[in-house]
Amino acid sequence: MDRLDALRTFVAVAKHRSFSGAARQLHVSAAVASRAVSVLEEELGVALLHRTTRSVTLTPEGSAFVTRCREALDTLDDARRELQGGRAEPRGLLVVNAPVVFGRLHVLPIVSRVLRAHPALAVRLTLTDQIARLVEDGIDVAVRAGELTDSALLAVKLIEVRRMPVASPAYVAARGAPVAPADLSHHDLIGFDDFALGDEWRFGSEGQTTVRFKPRFVTNSVEAAIDAAVDGLGIARPLSYQVERPLAEGRLVRLLDGFDPPPVPISLVFQANRRGSPNVRALIEAAQGYFRERE
Repeated sequence: MDRLDALRTFVAVAKHRSFSGAARQLHVSAAVASRAVSVLEEELGVALLHRTTRSVTLTPEGSAFVTRCREALDTLDDARRELQGGRAEPRGLLVVNAPVVFGRLHVLPIVSRVLRAHPALAVRLTLTDQIARLVEDGIDVAVRAGELTDSALLAVKLIEVRRMPVASPAYVAARGAPVAPADLSHHDLIGFDDFALGDEWRFGSEGQTTVRFKPRFVTNSVEAAIDAAVDGLGIARPLSYQVERPLAEGRLVRLLDGFDPPPVPISLVFQANRRGSPNVRALIEAAQGYFRERE
């Protein structure tokens, strides 16, 4: 097994946290996979993995090294595809990450388009409301809400959405509707930690009006926050796309119309060295086409 294969084996072992899982992915035996990593460790003069009879984990040195290995292997794979032609057919595995609600409503239909158009491509879609680390988690493309803060990533903006205060009709009937943002101090508020950092909501086109509050209910799940609002527990402030259905069905009503905060961009983000990847390009083009049709 040459050095490049050894690096791929190490990355696979780190991903699966086992030699048998890596061996199945690479179509080799577990013994071959184990020997390849051992030889790599001997060449580097450092232990990359902690091995026990029950688990395989990365050492601190291995954790740092696997990140660089993934970047290098991705760059090599993309360079090979470019040599085959600037519009090489997408193939292999594309790993995509997205927030739960947006992923179900929009990313899944986009992925379906890509899979139908490119038979040689496979996609692994992970849905989580926590911000994933692209390199460390082996993610090719992620959907992010908000301005990009990581300068090492590239972003392609798809749409803009707004944070929208909502409550159930029953809550409004019992407590009344706030007329201005300051009125929220007299209401029960529902906090979703990604959208209420510091227990603060901003309103107005430039975010000039700030409401600080102590939420009565806090959750790390936007779906739970929306369900709590539907159940009449208080006022939540999710993103507009997350409440399209309950608003249309009358289970929620929009509040404080006219005090809209600044729009929030929804973007696809990826590492700069994946710019030329046919797989990444296929997803971006499908996403752009999908949202153009919805304009």
